This record gives sequence, structure tokens and C-alpha cells, in this order.
Amino acid sequence: MGLWQTISGRTRPKRANLDALFLVPSAAVTLRTAAGLRPTGDGSVCYRAAVGAGFHETQDDIVELLEGSADAPRVQTATDEFGFTWLQVHRLVDPDGLSEMSELCTDLHAVNTTLEAEGFGPGLLCSLIPFADAAGRKVGLVYLYKQGTFYPFAPTGPRQRDNLLELQVRDALRAELPIEPELSGWMALWGAPGL
Repeated sequence: MGLWQTISGRTRPKRANLDALFLVPSAAVTLRTAAGLRPTGDGSVCYRAAVGAGFHETQDDIVELLEGSADAPRVQTATDEFGFTWLQVHRLVDPDGLSEMSELCTDLHAVNTTLEAEGFGPGLLCSLIPFADAAGRKVGLVYLYKQGTFYPFAPTGPRQRDNLLELQVRDALRAELPIEPELSGWMALWGAPGL
């Protein structure tokens, strides 16, 4: 910590390692073998939309960029009950559910890095990649932008979650991903797309 930080009592926030999203395809293989969870083909980035034409132009550019490729995913935006915007990406998945994971992570990475590069990084909350098993249980792998860590979120109904499944996923991925160590940091993302 520097002198100014000591005097002012402020520290610089930890810089997010957005490249950590590229660890998810390998973690998806582990989730499939350890817990029977397969990617759904969905992914999303959650952020607080800024006011002004510059932000909306940036958001439109991101959507245009994602939809402009030959193998373009389906892209849409929605606002949740808390006022956060979710930019959702959907790619078709094959039977093993893994072949499109790299492309999906690249899409989410592009959203995050573009918002950050245009000065909207402080509004980024998280990225979410949902997984499901044959019984219909769902769990989202959540990347917290400001902490640079992942955690699992497994909703089971309105304002209910499967803590046992979350801990099972955490234990399976502990060696592969930077996991959020504080359980109190495992935010509930009620109504998140894909869950």
C-alpha cells in the first residue's frame, strides 16, 4: 500500500482478470464428469447501464459485433427487477455440450473488455454461465468482475437455493478456477437469465 493510500484510507480495487473466463471450458469438462452438469449454451454479462448516448452506442456496438460473425450467437438484453442490465448470449450446444464453450467465453470476454475499454468497467457486476444436469438441476458459474473470482449459484425456486450443490461444484472446481473464498460473497442472482 502506498503512502497516499495509507493516509486516505483508500485502496485501489483489484483489477479483474477477464482472461479467467477462458478457464471455464476446462472447468466444464470437470463439471460434466464430477457432477453430470453440462453447459446450456447460455451466458450473460450483468452490468449497471450508464446514462447517456455514449453508453447506449457502446452497447449497440457490442450487440452488432456479436451478431456480425458467420456463426453468430443469439443476443438480447433485458433489465432485471433490481435495475441491472443482462446482455445474454445463446449458442446452440451439441450433445456433449462442450464444443461451443470456447466461443461462448470469447463472446462474454468481448462484452466485458469492450465495456471496460470504453470506461464503463465500474458498472460491470458479473458474468454468468449456466449448467444443467439430466434431472433438471441448474447451477450458474458466476464470475465476479470486481473480485476476479468465481462462485456457483444454484437456485431451486423463488428465493431458494441448493447450497449442497453449490458446495459440490466449488469443491470440484477449486483446483481449476479462482473461487470466491467468502461464502458471504456468493450473491443470489434471483431471476438471472438461463437459471
